[in-house]
Amino acid sequence: MLRTLTLHDFVIVDHIELEFSAGFTVLTGETGAGKSILIDALSLALGGRGDASMVREGTGKADICAEFSSNHACDIWLKEQAIDVEDNTLLLRRVIDNTGRSKAYINGVAATAAQLRELGTLLVDIHGQHAHQSLLSTDAQREILDNHADLSEAVKEVSQLYRQWHALRLQRQQFESNAKQVLLERERLEWQVSELDKLRVQPDEWQEITSEHSRLAHAANLIEGAETALNAISESEEPMLKKLAAIHQRLSKLTEYDGELQSIVDILEPAQIHLQEATSALNDYLSRVELDPERLRVVEQRVEALHSCARKFRTAPEQLPELLKALSAELAVLGDATDLESLAIKEKNALALYQASATRLGNARKAAADKLSHAVSAAMQDLSMTGGRFDIALTTIEPGLHGTEHIEFMVAGHAGVALRPLAKVASGGELARIALAISVITSSSTATPTLIFDEVDSGIGGGVAEVIGRLLKRLGQQAQVLCVTHLAQVASQANQHFQVSKISQTTGTTTQTISHIELLDHKSRIEEIARMMGGLEITATTRKHARELLTN
Repeated sequence: MLRTLTLHDFVIVDHIELEFSAGFTVLTGETGAGKSILIDALSLALGGRGDASMVREGTGKADICAEFSSNHACDIWLKEQAIDVEDNTLLLRRVIDNTGRSKAYINGVAATAAQLRELGTLLVDIHGQHAHQSLLSTDAQREILDNHADLSEAVKEVSQLYRQWHALRLQRQQFESNAKQVLLERERLEWQVSELDKLRVQPDEWQEITSEHSRLAHAANLIEGAETALNAISESEEPMLKKLAAIHQRLSKLTEYDGELQSIVDILEPAQIHLQEATSALNDYLSRVELDPERLRVVEQRVEALHSCARKFRTAPEQLPELLKALSAELAVLGDATDLESLAIKEKNALALYQASATRLGNARKAAADKLSHAVSAAMQDLSMTGGRFDIALTTIEPGLHGTEHIEFMVAGHAGVALRPLAKVASGGELARIALAISVITSSSTATPTLIFDEVDSGIGGGVAEVIGRLLKRLGQQAQVLCVTHLAQVASQANQHFQVSKISQTTGTTTQTISHIELLDHKSRIEEIARMMGGLEITATTRKHARELLTN
């Protein structure tokens, strides 16, 4: 869960450090006081998009730190990223300077915004104040159902199998419509592969054959040079080896008179050994090197053949083996593509795999849709929509990336009214209530430890607001719940209550507006609840009503 949130120079916040507890926490305050700024700051710490406008005016950078208790899923993720965690503490930090440049850290280790976002999904689920508007999209409705039923892996499998089947179908269709061109291309590739196969070129052959050609072409010079060196070292009338041996022997005797000569003797000794080794190596070399005009002719023919083929294919001789490999691969693919019967079988098998996976997904969706429909319908009865019904309609459609169902939320606001698509029948207030019911119900089954609701209760009031407050409080018994609200009935149900306000701060001739946040005690909560109920003028009556709300 979220333990602390620390902000420095963020928008209109100079410095704030908040400690959060488990259960249900609310943030209240007048419009424009900066309640949602805290949610924006937390979103930034979780990898959200940031820019220079988030840095408080007149300062160099904004710094946001969010401390969480780690959990099993986070520990696994951190281990994969080679990031240590101590004392079950997870610290996310985001710094943005006044040029818009951003830095991110996880437990003090430099990280990317993408890593923060990935880790953030394991920590926090944020329901924004415009969530009920996105609920009108059928894509959003499908994602809500799939996420609620934990079907993301099943959807991923269906999407992958669809792409494989679709690619094979497209390949077959292209062949059927361009059969003549495909056959011509196949003939061209067959001829090219045949030409290269005839040459039987081997990997690294060009380097080996050119090296051998150079040796054979210069065999006479090589033999003459080796014989001259051997003669000078060991076989002439006064060979180097004999002279060096005499010098070594003479200086060795003289070391009796001057020990300083010993270092020179030590140098000459390995020189003798090296000359002896050179003599042996030259003899061995001369035994292997010979003039071979016939072999030279064969090698020259091979070099010319490789050169000629390389010119024909407009490539370097040493690239011929790779070219053969590439052309053979193209021919294999095209061979599969031109085998219409084989291609049709592959397409049929791919479709069968997709349909089996899509059927499993559809069955899981149907079961989850029934449960979610009943739960939301039950919640509607408590939200002043007596007799109302909610249903998730699954209509069979053509195979697609997301399966074979079109998913649409249907609603009947009152008894005796037929179900119709949510986007067409729900008023603003009804939509807000249904969206909140869905958010609370789907969140209750999530493994995410912290849930945030940012003014999702807008457009709601009266007794319905009190029901929503109780729903959120009950949800707070399963997970940590943070809610930005303007409703006294919701705020009164909280276990922890923060008030957000604005104050003017003057430095010299400059006056700035600063956001201030205070954790309220029981007495302060009465005043804040009364303000939320009665506006700026708080009366004894509104205080009485506030006390009653807090005791319920």
